[in-house]
Amino acid sequence: MYLTVEETAEYLSVSVKYVQNLILQGKIRVLYDEEGTALVYKEQFKTHFEQLEKYKKLVEDMENEPIPDDIDVKDED
Repeated sequence: MYLTVEETAEYLSVSVKYVQNLILQGKIRVLYDEEGTALVYKEQFKTHFEQLEKYKKLVEDMENEPIPDDIDVKDED
C-alpha cells in the first residue's frame, strides 16, 4: 500500500516537513506517479515499528527489574 507524504507524516506521527526532509536525505524511499505526486511504500516502516516495540519492551523490563541489595552494607549490630 502506498501513502502520500501527508498520510506518511500522520502514520509516523511526525510533521510533513520532517517527512519531506527524510525523503530528500534518501532515508525514505518514494515513487512518483504520472502527476509528480510522491508515494511512499508503507511496508518500508515495518522493521522500524518492530524495533520500536523491542526497545519499548527492553525499557519496560529495565524499569521493572528490582534493585539489587548492596553487598557492601555493614550492619552495626
